[in-house]
Amino acid sequence: MSPALADVHPGDTLLEENEERTMIDPTSKEDPKFKELVKVLIDWINDVLVEERIIVKQLEEDLYDGQVLQKLLEKLADRKLNVAEVTQSEIGQKQKLQTVLEAVRDVLRPHGRALQWNVDSIHGKNLVAILHLLVSLAVHFRAPIRLPENVSVQVVVVRKREGLLHSSHITEELTTTTEMIMGRFERDAFDTLFDHAPDKLSVVKKSLITFVNKHLNKLNLEVTELETQFADGVYLVLLMGLLEDYFVPLHNFYLTPDSFDQKVHNVAFAFELMLDGGLKKPKARPEDVVNLDLKSTLRVLYNLFTKYKHLE
Repeated sequence: MSPALADVHPGDTLLEENEERTMIDPTSKEDPKFKELVKVLIDWINDVLVEERIIVKQLEEDLYDGQVLQKLLEKLADRKLNVAEVTQSEIGQKQKLQTVLEAVRDVLRPHGRALQWNVDSIHGKNLVAILHLLVSLAVHFRAPIRLPENVSVQVVVVRKREGLLHSSHITEELTTTTEMIMGRFERDAFDTLFDHAPDKLSVVKKSLITFVNKHLNKLNLEVTELETQFADGVYLVLLMGLLEDYFVPLHNFYLTPDSFDQKVHNVAFAFELMLDGGLKKPKARPEDVVNLDLKSTLRVLYNLFTKYKHLE
């Protein structure tokens, strides 16, 4: 029952009775895909925080106290967190980390899914927990990076029972396929258009521009760029009001959104109006539209086009 513990960190022999500690099996750390995942995430953080003059070299050592995570979330979500700038004490660091991780939960809205990290695991420099957190942020904010697919690691779990150390191995999945990572569903006509018929794509875009302008022109609004002009959700909300023939109260959405969260609110609100109008739940996520993902924007507009194209 007590396998060799040659790879266990000396600090782990100081475990309390029934206490548990986890670490990545050293052979997993040498896996090329694991190394690539770590490198891609470090490069991404450094790109995002280039103006802050922050350079991350090692995830466990640089992220555990919440300082870099705070700056990263503030930059990605375009919001300021109310936390102490620098704190040296362990209690202060954990309090700061708690605030940052609560803000992360607010942003990710996990809807009952258990998050695979907490204050103790991040502050304890648990690399698996830190990687889960970063992958979730990268996916949510549609980071312009390519995460390696199907990255798993072997994790050694060490527990002290009756004075003896016992270890077991579990496999921890860090990433799956790109489709699953990016929340895509089954392939549809737009996947085919993008992949195989870019010439027809321009025809579809022209048809959709003609369709939306027929209605938005009533408010003296004009769309020329599908990629960008629906990204803040304002035109989507107004378009739904025009198509369903009602006035959308201005207090229900941000007419001049100036943050990522406000734009996501607008697009999500437009999606609610679509559901109220009897449309299916859009395949895209509000964050995709805000992040200028053309395929997602086209899917949403095509949905409207198929239902309302006969309207004068």
